[in-house]
Amino acid sequence: MPIRRRPERVETHDGPAIELRGIGRTYRTGRETVVALRGVDLVVKQGQVVGMLGRNGAGKTTLTKILSTLLLPTSGTARVFGHDLVSEVRAVRQLTGVVFGGDRGLYERLTARENIQFFAMLNGVARRTVAHRIREVLADSGLETVADRPVESFSKGMRQRLHIAIGMVTRPRLLLLDEPTVGLDPVEAERLRTAIGQLRDDGTTILLTSHYLLDIERLADRVVLLAQGRLVADVETSRFTELAGHVATVTVRGRGLAPEALRRPIPGLVVDVVKQEDPLWMARLRVEGWAVGSFTSLSGLLGAGDVVDFSIAPVRLEDAYTELENLARRWATHTSATGAAEYGTGWNTAADAGGPVERR
Repeated sequence: MPIRRRPERVETHDGPAIELRGIGRTYRTGRETVVALRGVDLVVKQGQVVGMLGRNGAGKTTLTKILSTLLLPTSGTARVFGHDLVSEVRAVRQLTGVVFGGDRGLYERLTARENIQFFAMLNGVARRTVAHRIREVLADSGLETVADRPVESFSKGMRQRLHIAIGMVTRPRLLLLDEPTVGLDPVEAERLRTAIGQLRDDGTTILLTSHYLLDIERLADRVVLLAQGRLVADVETSRFTELAGHVATVTVRGRGLAPEALRRPIPGLVVDVVKQEDPLWMARLRVEGWAVGSFTSLSGLLGAGDVVDFSIAPVRLEDAYTELENLARRWATHTSATGAAEYGTGWNTAADAGGPVERR
């Protein structure tokens, strides 16, 4: 059970937790210049959990490192609780916790308690409060019973929870989580999601980077998508599946030949696949929306053939993510081919996911 926290003075700030304007980052590798981030604009309200998605190389880790002050932006401005990331580094670090996870960053021969104490003292936690803080984060991360075991005996899931505990011992108002559940078994991953959910409920602002959409679905209020260094989507998690462009997938199997209706446009439905596998046929269709027309079309299709099996699968986050990735690739191809401005353009998915528009 989490330990009751002692009240303490907290710096007040009425604005957003994160405010990024035109953030860019380039690297020099020999004679080549690599653009990691291109004109990223992002505002995160206090207490909000934002899930950041994108393929490897999209710029997620670079953006996380900039917010943690490990990297400086090449262009643009960035503020954390009103403090400039470049000129007020100390203030930003006092308000921010970072969890990159993995096997690195822990002292194997020290116990979990000793690891937390070391990083707490390193980050300026007062001696008079450090013992109480350690008990708090051990309880919140579920490591109380193993607190005095050396870390070299820990499983991967226990190490991840220890990383979370270290990140929270300074009581940061902003927590940056980079792939917190990667490589964990389902039980450990769920334990970690529970711990992160507790931080969210306590009002901590969280930027969560993950390839696991279950993490995003369970924890995030908003989803942003990075592609080739640009922020190309920003939408509430509850509306994320709407970006897939359909509400469900219908799979139909029948005997004999596939109905001719499947080879013509069907109101309210999009035919994805039709296969003839004698003596059966199979068709997979996307339902654009549950309306009278969709039900009428499905009824007519089922009556047109000798149907033996019929199933409906609601749209998943994976479907929306795949659609967004496809849109992002088409948009990147469009900007490269037309010579569109390198900065300041993207997919305005909240209004129209159908093409590139200018961000203002």
